[in-house]
Amino acid sequence: MWKLLLLLYCLLTLSGCEKPQVTAGASGTTAARQKVTIALVNQPQSTLILVAVKKGYFSDEGLDVQVLPQSFGKAALQAMVEGKADFATTAETPIMFSILRGERIFVIANVETSTANDAVIARVDAGIAKPADLKGKRIGFLQGTTIDFFLDSFLTAQGLTRQDITPVPLKPDEMLDALLEKKADAVAAWNYPLTQIKRRLGAQAVTFYDRQIYTEHFNIAAMQDFVRKNPQSVTALLRGLVRAEAFVTSHANEAQDIVSEAIKVDKDLVKEVWDVMGYKVRLDQNLTITLEDETRWAMKNKLVDQAMMPNYLSYIYVDGLKAVKPGAVRMDR
Repeated sequence: MWKLLLLLYCLLTLSGCEKPQVTAGASGTTAARQKVTIALVNQPQSTLILVAVKKGYFSDEGLDVQVLPQSFGKAALQAMVEGKADFATTAETPIMFSILRGERIFVIANVETSTANDAVIARVDAGIAKPADLKGKRIGFLQGTTIDFFLDSFLTAQGLTRQDITPVPLKPDEMLDALLEKKADAVAAWNYPLTQIKRRLGAQAVTFYDRQIYTEHFNIAAMQDFVRKNPQSVTALLRGLVRAEAFVTSHANEAQDIVSEAIKVDKDLVKEVWDVMGYKVRLDQNLTITLEDETRWAMKNKLVDQAMMPNYLSYIYVDGLKAVKPGAVRMDR
């Protein structure tokens, strides 16, 4: 009888001692997998993150990554600031506004750049054939985003100002209907909505690009407190992204399949905009230059209350990427 009681005691003791999930990272050590959430934009700029999730690169590095889908970067960044996510994918303009609001964030890496991902697309039947024809027209755009800055820069290059048009605040998923229903004569947009609008309007659309006036910088950001408390998680995330960069370079077709499946868009659409994007994990001085340019724009147009230029270098965390890919960090500090 005493042997039976001893056996039952052992079984009960073992059943109450579940082991935590473990994983072997690239360093060869075994540690508990940390759960992190990324507020992720369902756009082509998120390709490296989508590939790293699908290929298991984050898991290999000891991270259990959960994705919180968002329509655009401004919303993704806000979700992170509100504590709904640990990381966010966003272009630099929402980051600029966030910093000027006093929010303590870090950019940990740039994961995409492009000089041709933003454009103004207009209806021909609105009497628009050339950029100068935009004067007096209703132009849709998303406030507080890269497209807001791009639109002003584009107008300035044409000798126009925001006062020469009728601005129409729109979300990206509202732009096509606004054009079809003739509630807007043109919209400033990025991909995928840009290419979807071009496809739908066909010959009734004219598109204006300007590679000289603006370079989009798409980034991974995190709150400063999170980064300081979890530097190993930041480094692990970056290792996964660097592996994804190599995969995207050497297996473009499979990477396009992954993006198409992950965000539920036709592969033809993914392929059409593929070469517009530069998928590299890096941190360089161009990011701070753009942030400063956008700050001057925001101050000039009284979009913010601040009158002092922030030290943007203090909002960029370089230690993580230096540990993973030191040659990708090119910033004067």
